[in-house]
Amino acid sequence: MIPDWAVERRRMVERQLRGRGIRDPRVLRAMGEVPREAFVPLESRVLAYRDGPVPIGFGQTMSQPYMTALMAERLELTGVETVLEVGAGCGYASAVLGALAARVIAIELIPELAEVARANLRRAGRDANVIVIEGDGSAGYPAAAPFDAISVAAGAPEMPPSLLDQLAGRGRAVIPVGSRQDQELRVYTRRGGRTIYRVATQCRFVPLRGGEGWH
Repeated sequence: MIPDWAVERRRMVERQLRGRGIRDPRVLRAMGEVPREAFVPLESRVLAYRDGPVPIGFGQTMSQPYMTALMAERLELTGVETVLEVGAGCGYASAVLGALAARVIAIELIPELAEVARANLRRAGRDANVIVIEGDGSAGYPAAAPFDAISVAAGAPEMPPSLLDQLAGRGRAVIPVGSRQDQELRVYTRRGGRTIYRVATQCRFVPLRGGEGWH
């Protein structure tokens, strides 16, 4: 029996997001509108709204809904920003960010997964302001920098210097930093030439691969 996806989405928003403290109405609306099931491989589709990560192939996962919402909320997007997403994965978080910002450039290291993300975004009708680029996201995307916001969906040993260099003044970045197994979700902000961060929560992401990630 095919689940009622609209019901599953509403339940996710109320129980997993609002119930855990996500308050930004724009984030809640985006999470309630983007069809998460459209970004999950067919064999895993019944797991689309589970309270946890979902495998998407190539050794990667789609983040837990709460983590996607928390990262988006911490970026404090208003709808006019250009966002860099590192680790497009299957394209789901890219679609959520696209609903919250003016433009999203999503970078994916795995060529096959980059194509999956593009196809998913097209099928879901969420590709109007989201571009998926194949490449090393740990080095950012200098051609379109600076970015008002940067979201990194993989755990890094430290904040990649290139990403900090590409963050606009008064911009924000969210990134898991720590070991390969466990990280803390850091929120970086640029203020008057200084960069500071605070920790939002503990988390566990797949390792960030690339020249400024894990080798």
